[in-house]
Amino acid sequence: MTSIDSNIIIRCQNGDKAAFREVVQTCQRMVFSVALKLLCDEDEAKDIVQETFIRVWQNLDSFDPQRRFTTWLYTIATRLCLDRLKSMRHTVPLPEDESTLRRFASEVDDQRNLENREWVSIVRVLADRLSTKQKLVFTLSHLEGLPSAEVELITGMDAKQVRSNLYVARQTIRERLKQLGYDSD
Repeated sequence: MTSIDSNIIIRCQNGDKAAFREVVQTCQRMVFSVALKLLCDEDEAKDIVQETFIRVWQNLDSFDPQRRFTTWLYTIATRLCLDRLKSMRHTVPLPEDESTLRRFASEVDDQRNLENREWVSIVRVLADRLSTKQKLVFTLSHLEGLPSAEVELITGMDAKQVRSNLYVARQTIRERLKQLGYDSD
């Protein structure tokens, strides 16, 4: 998990652009990662990264130092992604997306690094039948590895809503994997 020193945030709040550049350099991959997984579009994800950091710079004075900076950052990024998803038309998985998932599922080395294109294909296939909330909770929890308490803070959902959306997302994805011939047994 990316961590930002509170002194850097204070410097940013005082208008230090060099400190803000350090924040951007430290956190831009994290923001890009979640945006790419939610939007399934590399160009859109890059736009969200830029828009996120513009919002962060404009609203630094409203940041609550009692919260973790990365939680605040994730909140801004995911809300921008949700807004973008509402305005985008539904993206349907392509046949090559399914073949990418089949190839990935058959790989022995689970630790290999996926390229952005492969992540997009996999997420598109697996998340095809998920609601926006389910996709958000699944992405933050499983793909980004955030703890439930942080997912609650980022999404504004309570623990029950997070668990419920995560349960449905897991079930839907498990069923989708079975349809694609991937059986974990």
